Amino acid sequence: MLRNVEWSILICALALVVIGCVSLYSATQETNYDELKRQILWIIISVPIMIIVVLIDYNVIAKFSPIAYGIFIILLVAVLFTKSVNGATSWFTISDNLRFQPSELAKIFVIITLSYAIVQVQKKGQSEINNPLKLIASLSIVALPVLLILLQPDYGTAIAFMMATVLILFAAGIDKRYIIGAILIVIIAMPLIYFFILPEHAKTRIDVFLNPNLDPRGSGYNIIQSKLAIGSGQLFGMGLLKGNQTQLGFLYPKTTDFIFSVIGEEMGLMVAGAIIILYVILITKSIYVAKTAKDDLGSYIAIGIVGIFLFHMIENIGMTMGLLPITGVPLPFVSYGGSSMITNFICIGLLLNISGRRKKTIFID
Repeated sequence: MLRNVEWSILICALALVVIGCVSLYSATQETNYDELKRQILWIIISVPIMIIVVLIDYNVIAKFSPIAYGIFIILLVAVLFTKSVNGATSWFTISDNLRFQPSELAKIFVIITLSYAIVQVQKKGQSEINNPLKLIASLSIVALPVLLILLQPDYGTAIAFMMATVLILFAAGIDKRYIIGAILIVIIAMPLIYFFILPEHAKTRIDVFLNPNLDPRGSGYNIIQSKLAIGSGQLFGMGLLKGNQTQLGFLYPKTTDFIFSVIGEEMGLMVAGAIIILYVILITKSIYVAKTAKDDLGSYIAIGIVGIFLFHMIENIGMTMGLLPITGVPLPFVSYGGSSMITNFICIGLLLNISGRRKKTIFID
């Protein structure tokens, strides 16, 4: 099994973790490195969890995933009644320095449960997923948690779920008419959602994305400072602990949403570009795992994880450079966050699990 594991995926993840810790070292010096210390603790906790996930056959995990899915649906309902943090009810506050975000870990079990459900549907035929009733039933697995996450509201995480779902359905062989229909619905719905559904703060983020100078001291402040930070880093950066925007407090929150801006300012284009290359390798290798998985279940789980990583990378890096609206999506393995770190390492564990079991000859019936 170890010979078949796609080790480059783990290497890329660990390299991103190291870069993240270095950037947190610089970003947290004024707080006595509290967040860096907690991040290291979360990494120490996450690695054994990843190893456990690798050792348990993903088919076994999938059989129990509906139970975990149900538990997280209950948690997503319960979190709506918690105290709002930064305008969203997304966290259970355990202590002053410890919070738990159920929507992060829910990603894993929604992906696995959806993949498992599609495999069950396709037992009667590969084209069964194109049956409208069965397709709706499968989509409802994702629709319920997405609705609950939108109520928090957390639009970035909700879109991550949708991205994973789209890739899973594509891998499952969904008919093109559904894809074209979905694209048309999105095009028609976008202006309606903007004018009649989105709250004012979400509209403001879109307006500021289109023109940050509309409110340079208010809603446009973060993105302007982020672009200044990345631009001032040039090729080799201003040096650790020497970034103006980072060290003078102009970037916020610099340990989570705008950690890439810290890296761009203090480490320059060379390291920022290396991060993008690492993500590209991680994602392409994960796609290869999906293509070479021993069964459809492994393929769907792997491609769902690709959707999560792909969206988080594009959205976080894009928003720090002003190419996409700000949604508060963390950069996997780099941004500070315990729930995010554990989730990302579990995803890596699943990818290693699936890749290690690619050769059927290593199993005994």
